[in-house]
Amino acid sequence: MKAVVMAGGEGTRLRPMTANQPKPLLPVVNKPIMEHVLRLLKRHGFDETVVTVQFLATLIRNYFGDGEELGMNLHYVAEEVPLGTAGSVKNAEDHLRGEPFIVISGDALTDIDLTDMVRFHRENGAMVTIGLKRVANPLEFGIIIVDEQGRIQRFLEKPTWGQVFSDTVNTGIYIMEPEVLDKVAAGEVVDWSGDVFPELLKEGAPLYGYIADGYWEDVGTHESYLRAQADVLSGRVDVEIDGFEMSPGVWVAEGAEVDPEAVLKGPLYIGDYAKVEAGAELREFTVLGSNVVVRSEAFLHRAVIHDNVYVGANTHLRGCVIGKNTDVMPSARIEEGTVVGEECVIESEAYLANDLKVYPFKTIEAGAVVNTNVIWESRGQRSLFGPRGVSGLINVEITPELAVRLASAYATTLKKGTVVTTSRDVSRAARTLKRAVISALTASAIDVRDLEAVPLPVARFHTGQSGVGGGIALRTSPGDPQSVDIVFLDERGADLSPAAQRKLERVFSRAEYRRAFPGEIAELSFPSRGVENYSQELLRRIDTTGISEAGLKIVVDCAGGTGSLVLPALLGRLGVDVLTVNNRLDEASPTDTLAKQMRDLQRLGELVRSSGADFGVRFDPVAERLSIVDEHGELVDNERALLVVLDLVAAERRGGRVALPVTTTRVAEKVARFHGVQVQWIPTAVDELTKAAMADDIIFAADGRGGFVLPEFSRTGDGIAAFIRLLGLVARTKLSLSQIDKRIPEAHLLRRSVPTPWAVKGSVMREVVEAAEGRDIDTTDGVRVMEPDGSWALVLPDTSEAVTHLWAEGPDTDTAQRLLEQWAAVVERAEG
Repeated sequence: MKAVVMAGGEGTRLRPMTANQPKPLLPVVNKPIMEHVLRLLKRHGFDETVVTVQFLATLIRNYFGDGEELGMNLHYVAEEVPLGTAGSVKNAEDHLRGEPFIVISGDALTDIDLTDMVRFHRENGAMVTIGLKRVANPLEFGIIIVDEQGRIQRFLEKPTWGQVFSDTVNTGIYIMEPEVLDKVAAGEVVDWSGDVFPELLKEGAPLYGYIADGYWEDVGTHESYLRAQADVLSGRVDVEIDGFEMSPGVWVAEGAEVDPEAVLKGPLYIGDYAKVEAGAELREFTVLGSNVVVRSEAFLHRAVIHDNVYVGANTHLRGCVIGKNTDVMPSARIEEGTVVGEECVIESEAYLANDLKVYPFKTIEAGAVVNTNVIWESRGQRSLFGPRGVSGLINVEITPELAVRLASAYATTLKKGTVVTTSRDVSRAARTLKRAVISALTASAIDVRDLEAVPLPVARFHTGQSGVGGGIALRTSPGDPQSVDIVFLDERGADLSPAAQRKLERVFSRAEYRRAFPGEIAELSFPSRGVENYSQELLRRIDTTGISEAGLKIVVDCAGGTGSLVLPALLGRLGVDVLTVNNRLDEASPTDTLAKQMRDLQRLGELVRSSGADFGVRFDPVAERLSIVDEHGELVDNERALLVVLDLVAAERRGGRVALPVTTTRVAEKVARFHGVQVQWIPTAVDELTKAAMADDIIFAADGRGGFVLPEFSRTGDGIAAFIRLLGLVARTKLSLSQIDKRIPEAHLLRRSVPTPWAVKGSVMREVVEAAEGRDIDTTDGVRVMEPDGSWALVLPDTSEAVTHLWAEGPDTDTAQRLLEQWAAVVERAEG
């Protein structure tokens, strides 16, 4: 009698373990499931075997070959498309030659007595004998009722509990007479249980069920995969274990090195040529594949480690699966139920929470706390927060589920009954995610004031009002229409401080969310006149004298964003002649790509020239930043725009301090000093700008990227307020923007970014400090090295990407270029 081994399944429920290999090749105690099946067949005399393959068929062929190593003769039959359980056997009919045959799955672990099952089949003159097994939970299987003689009376595929009439299930092991294949149409999708067996039962054909006493486990889930390993090690299933039993339950394969100081608590298995160092602790049901290295002080319990995996010192792996060729670096921790695919890198001190899936070829950054599956992303970030809040691809990295968890974590950091604002940009994604955020907040006893679609400065303004404890704003990521940012605000309307971010991250990583009792579910309200109140307060606090008398003509580009809800009416109250473009809410284009920005700015310049306007401005889609075009239609780049506005503010105020990032040209210092104003140099982080603007003597702050802070109105960035302030300054100074620009010295500031792996960022900065010996340095943010002639270079590691940024400024471009190249060489040399 021949055998048919069905090995064509994809094993989708076992991904990411089966993302790049077929399910039959998954190792159970360091041997593929299908090899255990083939050895069972060989033990019961089935030497001639046909293997049906479909998904990643070449891998199965390459592994088992012609079966010579197992003492068998294997033939392979491939399906171009899935044909079902019966269709795939029909596809192999030419190899069966009209004889009875046994069908068995290549991805179920069993030691059922096949010889006795053949005896039962022959004694009963059966056309089909189905191997049966009694199980506790039959819902995932086909259930069957047999009479006292074993003849099948009834069966049902994957029932509900209300349909369960037996605990006896179909194992997928069949013995069949050749005429059964006449009931299967060639080249069509046909299943045994769904199509062929019911038809045979109706015809009264002799169908029998053999209730097996042996072990059988359908390895279809991560839980059953781990259970199968434990059952083999516990001796519950009769399969061969390669190696020798070093002590009771501790199996060690050929060539493995186990230090005598390692702690081994079986049952467990150590694969061939694996190495376990002193101080490592391997506990029950741990399985190490071939060539695995476990360093000192590592702790593994019920961990299944596939071939060629490196497990670093002080790691903690419990109840997880690690795919082949993966590196788990020192002090990483991987919790219960998590599966890491092949060829991943889990960097030092990373933490992977329970029940996660990390797909192949991913990197989890050092120190990252990962709470969600890493499927499409290229890496798991060390920090939840980036430079613009929590950012990621829409419905891939940022999903409604993630939005709910983030909002729940944020709510947990606040007191019950706190009022929080919510707002969004014009995109549908932000609107959808905001609804998830509101549900989570109100379910956590947080009252919500939904501002709906408003400019981000308006959201910050209302969040900073008395009685409001924070806010959440959602926007499309600048430059990437496929991504979204979730921006968390504190009680001032500013981005959360790093300390508050860490507090939120701790709650998020532990999933310790507060929930309201039924009587505490909070309220959702929609405040009226939000935009009007903002505009009224803006005009009250910003100096607008002289604007109506100056007769200014301005071109304003709202970029199809939420600024169009505020700007036209606001400018009408100032008596300014305004030409407004893109004055609509554009859902189809909710963010600024570089191409769109440059195209709009070119058109803005043309409109300014042709209309004889005094100047033009273009807002970003959330009205937080602005770009300026002078009266000639020429773009004033962000660096020059900062200097122009600084010059105007300083000339009018004649005292106080301005806060600027350390990356700003030192020409700003000359401009400020000329007007009797001091510069406070601050780090580049967004919260540092807000923090500096809180001081009473700060009259102006800017980030050099189109963001301006006007402390007399708001301590956070506000493009609309900056524009109104600029209108007043230009009206009162009676100079054009180009005239103001010309009186400011030219700057020679250059910038470059150098790729830098995370692991060497610290050593790079140490090398920079050592290379700067003998020169003055400033460590406000990164390392700024001052030269005797006044030139300077700044080396600053990026907080969210594997790059190091460099700036260099000199009296001329050549000097700045030489300085930039000098320090870029230091950084590159330090990378080794």
